[in-house]
Amino acid sequence: MRYHGMVIRPPSEAKSYIQQITYGCSHNRCTFCGTYLDKPFRLRDLDEILEDISLAKEMRPNTRRVFLADGDALVLSTDRLIKILDELQLSFPHLERVGIYSNARDLLRKTPDELKILREKGLGIVYIGLESGSDKILERIEKGATANEMIEAAQKAKDAGIKLSVIGILGLGGSALLIEHATETGCVVSEMNPDYFSMLTLMLVPGTKLHAQWEAGEFELLSPEAMLAELRQVIEKLELRDPCIFRTNHASNYLPLKGRFPQDKERLLTVLDSALNRGRDAFRPEGWRAL
Repeated sequence: MRYHGMVIRPPSEAKSYIQQITYGCSHNRCTFCGTYLDKPFRLRDLDEILEDISLAKEMRPNTRRVFLADGDALVLSTDRLIKILDELQLSFPHLERVGIYSNARDLLRKTPDELKILREKGLGIVYIGLESGSDKILERIEKGATANEMIEAAQKAKDAGIKLSVIGILGLGGSALLIEHATETGCVVSEMNPDYFSMLTLMLVPGTKLHAQWEAGEFELLSPEAMLAELRQVIEKLELRDPCIFRTNHASNYLPLKGRFPQDKERLLTVLDSALNRGRDAFRPEGWRAL
């Protein structure tokens, strides 16, 4: 397999075979994200992708999960995605699920029939970076989608039978918009009604627009205590209609949590309260955090 530049994947895809089908991110304007600053977006040659899958077939014949990278690989045409998914199914007889990153507008561009076909071809889960439920924050971070578009995209994926994993980021509103960020994120995630929901914690990346805003005094980074207080408010606002697995197991987080909604909501709040009362001895050390 041949990889170009930095390749990222969700924590839940740690054991998956990672197959790059695009390079970079077609949006690549989010002010907090430095992942693809040095990697211009382009589609990867289909023949090269198929060659990599053939090589992976020899090296990892028992593959059960595949993750399609890079940043928003669902931007590819449905015809091209079908060819890739068909090849994966032929190459890996034990394949259980294919996952992919998507932004809201990629999902909204697909028709319901296209999404159902992709599901039938093995696309089992889509990861969407909501980041925040606040339209004010989404505009400030140049996300390229509104909260309502996020909700509509989520519903479209779920209607097609594709599992949905939503990702939020603690601290994106800074101190000025802490309450709005927490409240609106909890409300929007409730409307999206995902199968999985995770929260990362903001880490400023040199070279990004948000890092420059922080250096200029235009953005205030929250303390660890404020990040966890914000997380508490998000959880408090969550009212999910269907079962949902919740995690804060990303390396950026100060406190790893896991549970299921709705049954674990009160337990998670109690764990957070305990950690906040104990102070930083209960938090992941700053030097252990990473993106």
